[in-house]
Amino acid sequence: MADTHSSDAADADDPSLRTPIVAVLGHVDHGKTSLLDEVRGSAVIEGEAGSITQHIGATAVPLDVVSRIAGKLVDPEDFDLPGLLFIDTPGHHSFTTLRSRGGALADIAVLVVDVNDGFQPQTLEAIDILRRTETPFVVAANKIDTVPGWNPNEDAPIQQTYESQSDRVQSDLDEALYEIIGNLSDEGFSSDMYWRVNDFQNNIGVVPVSAMTGEGVPDLLAVMMGLSQRYMREAMEVDLDGPGVGTVLEVKDEKGFGTTLDVVLYDGTVREDDRVVVGGSEEPIVTTVRALLKPRPLAEIRTESRFETVDAVRAASGVKIAAPDLDRAMAGAPVRVVGDRDVDEVITEVQAELAAVEVETDDDGVVVKADTLGSLEAIASALREAEIPIMRAEVGAVAPRDVAVASTAEEETEQVILAFNVDVLDDARRRAEEEGVELFESDVIYQLVENYEEHVESIERAQQETVLDNISRPCRFQILEDHVFRQSSPAVVGVEVLSGTLRKNRRVVRFDGDEPERVGEVKGIQEQGEDVDEARAGNRVSCAIDGPTVGRDIEEGDELWIELPEKHAKILEQELSDEIPADEREALSMYVEKQRNRDPFWGK
Repeated sequence: MADTHSSDAADADDPSLRTPIVAVLGHVDHGKTSLLDEVRGSAVIEGEAGSITQHIGATAVPLDVVSRIAGKLVDPEDFDLPGLLFIDTPGHHSFTTLRSRGGALADIAVLVVDVNDGFQPQTLEAIDILRRTETPFVVAANKIDTVPGWNPNEDAPIQQTYESQSDRVQSDLDEALYEIIGNLSDEGFSSDMYWRVNDFQNNIGVVPVSAMTGEGVPDLLAVMMGLSQRYMREAMEVDLDGPGVGTVLEVKDEKGFGTTLDVVLYDGTVREDDRVVVGGSEEPIVTTVRALLKPRPLAEIRTESRFETVDAVRAASGVKIAAPDLDRAMAGAPVRVVGDRDVDEVITEVQAELAAVEVETDDDGVVVKADTLGSLEAIASALREAEIPIMRAEVGAVAPRDVAVASTAEEETEQVILAFNVDVLDDARRRAEEEGVELFESDVIYQLVENYEEHVESIERAQQETVLDNISRPCRFQILEDHVFRQSSPAVVGVEVLSGTLRKNRRVVRFDGDEPERVGEVKGIQEQGEDVDEARAGNRVSCAIDGPTVGRDIEEGDELWIELPEKHAKILEQELSDEIPADEREALSMYVEKQRNRDPFWGK
């Protein structure tokens, strides 16, 4: 921390420059955490355990340690930024949670992609978030050590270890890397191996790495330091002695302190006894800092208290803040030190930040619950893109009142709660089962959206099947010559189904020109002596028709139709056309055409 550790921004040559904040994103199991651990581990292995500042939710790696890990790739004389601050919790969760003034808090991101698996759904989701937040990023093409035949050179720069590999191994790795470059191109990003990129503002650098052997990690650190120094130096210029500004990473209960905030501070200083304004679920919270806590050094981790207190913390840092009245604080919400300003002015600033992430809601739609403001915004954006309406969107666990709201949705497809990375209270789960409210839970946005869309499809499919079962289906059929088995009461004749579906208990019409004339009702269908409920196009069956007399009302060779009520024809044509076979669509089209010859608006 600022008062005890040399790695904080306050101790850099230029005290107005803060540490760039680095987020790590990527698909599950592609090695985000392992890569983060390797960066930290390399630093500790280098004998710099005392210089690696353990923050709350973040790890600061100072420039001199970056330089030692990266070797010749990073000359400390070329940099005046203090180092890099890695967010300890990798993935979308931390990235979307960490916000600053309406944008992503992270200054730069590392997108981790497994060279074996390439782009996966969460990779695409991460890219979408990076694009939307306009966050610069590099690609860490991880797991190069798993290429068959790989000869590891621990902690070596990538070009050095690449050149020591066999031609076959180099060829296999090249193929995997250019697949990733192709994937990036498909997403609209120009990219290449980082050593071939001259303009990092318009091209993405791809860095081959191994989180297991440390190969390529020197390059990754060098690229991030270089990008930060060259393109972000101005953004790192902050008033370190001004009032602190940060974002809530998590709201936690700590024994002896009550409700506390894990905060990433990205501007200014926060001190013990400072008055602060924090974004809350109902309104901004005004409170006073009682304690600033940081983790104890690794050597003291077994002590009774896991934290030690400090008087002040400067950006960029992670810190735990203990203060009264934090129960309604929200993860992802802003934290601002009041300082010598008017408290109402600061409250207005916090409200403006909260309004920037407020999710627009509709009169009807699904209920969304998420763990943080940032993730709530991200999932709302994904639902909007999928054209899924939202009736309520809030941060926090799923409670019975959420079920009550979801149960009021008019459409069955919207009686749903989408729970992103949050707990579901037992009584809420029980009530959801009782009231038929569907509950979808996941910590992956795209899975929530997919699961909901599958749910909607299954409901719509069932509804269509129900409608089709209860609606008259189009059918054109012909009485066969020399196949009159009974003339009347009912008439029993052999017929061929020309198109559509012939069913029992349906009225039969014959067209005289374009005028339909009802002749009777199908009472029975037999195929090869067996009773059947329906006959399809191409079938020849015997058909019992109650009402007509053969030779007077109907004749051998007559073309007959199943009568379609106008409302049924309209539903079939406008809503269910894709659900019926092609021959039924043909019969429907011919039937409707005949009706519209006499009434152009029939069935419209």
